[in-house]
Amino acid sequence: MTTYATTPGATAPATRIEQKRHINGTFPGPKSAALAARRAQVVAKGVVSGVPVYAADADGAIVRDVDGNSFIDLGAGIAVTSVGASDPAVVAAVRDQVEHFTHTCFMVTPYEGYIAVAEQLAELTPGDFEKRTVLFNSGAEAVENAVKVARLATGRNAVVAFDHAYHGRTNLTMALTAKTMPYKTDFGPFAPEIYRVPMSYPFREENPDITGPEAAQRAITMIEKQIGAGSVAAIIIEPVQGEGGFIVPAPGFLPALAEWAAANGVVFIADEVQSGFCRTGEWFAVNHEGVVPDIITMAKGIAAGMPLSAITGRADLLDAVHAGGLGGTYGGNPVACAAALGAIRTMKDQDLVGRARSIEAQVMERFATLQSELGEHSIIGEIRGRGAMLAIEFVEPGGKVPNPEATKAIAAQCLREGVIILTCGTYGNVIRLLPPLVISDELLADGLEVLAHAIRSVQPG
Repeated sequence: MTTYATTPGATAPATRIEQKRHINGTFPGPKSAALAARRAQVVAKGVVSGVPVYAADADGAIVRDVDGNSFIDLGAGIAVTSVGASDPAVVAAVRDQVEHFTHTCFMVTPYEGYIAVAEQLAELTPGDFEKRTVLFNSGAEAVENAVKVARLATGRNAVVAFDHAYHGRTNLTMALTAKTMPYKTDFGPFAPEIYRVPMSYPFREENPDITGPEAAQRAITMIEKQIGAGSVAAIIIEPVQGEGGFIVPAPGFLPALAEWAAANGVVFIADEVQSGFCRTGEWFAVNHEGVVPDIITMAKGIAAGMPLSAITGRADLLDAVHAGGLGGTYGGNPVACAAALGAIRTMKDQDLVGRARSIEAQVMERFATLQSELGEHSIIGEIRGRGAMLAIEFVEPGGKVPNPEATKAIAAQCLREGVIILTCGTYGNVIRLLPPLVISDELLADGLEVLAHAIRSVQPG
């Protein structure tokens, strides 16, 4: 088993690129600037990049740009390269598959890789019932198909989503997503029969003493009064909300919702597109409270950067769909399936579940100490998350008013010093930390020190 500590004798995953940050001059450099100029002439303005540099290579937890700068990657391509960029097992699996065939379409001429991925997902996802899997290309596509299955299997139409949710950019998944700008503004009308209820957001609850079961009952009451349990096909929820701000609901919230769903014939869909595959210190975030979804949606970390997503769920639900009702030309592409099998092998071999928990302990200790040092007027409102899916919510000093300006300034300063930081949140005031799970303790500590320094520089006084 691979270890990650920097104590004498410890080992770390082999990498091609030195795992060290380095900024070598003008930022962004001239080659990145030239690419930005070319981009402006051909790429639609609606596509926005979070950093102004262009990647030339990436390995482990380092991204190297076209000007030779090396950045510590604390975003992992939004939780995608959890096994690190250019993971050897993934590279070898992809290379081998490309040498044989890149596409036949599973709906035309099937192949073993698709079946092997489905077998792995049946093993790894929670629940001891018989399962079925369908593979797609993106998280949004997985979510859309999970809803299709739930509606067909139940004969009902209504779907319940939550405040602060993010489920994708297709028409249906935009309807499920809560935040309007930039995801929904002027893109309507949206798919009908989508209803939104309150999320458990402990840091921002009007009643700070509300428990998870009580918050769940608040949502359930709204469902029963405004929709009717008999009309609801599915409840869909991110066990740890992603784009909404890495919100971890209060203990008991998810189990109470799942229990109500089961009692009322409602399909419980866990959207684990961002939180799955070891990211939270469990294979899936629902495992933290023993919740067993009827259907689970997956993408991002599943294939280390190759486009692949999946839904896995109860066999009776997925098998209720008529022949030909599920699929797609590229869904379960053989190269992406090979990458997934390589990534899952690395997750198991290197115990990345345990590694995520170690990362959590280091980050929480580091920033709890900083929050304490900054005192009662700290701009750090809350440090939260699970495993290596962690967040810092920034506020106006000493209160709870969102502070997106400080958040942007901190992320920008980190980038100038060689650390890629992602922001998120309904109010734009959250920094999310999603390091590759293979990052060394030494490199993680360096990245966190840069972040801590940036927070201190923005903290008033």
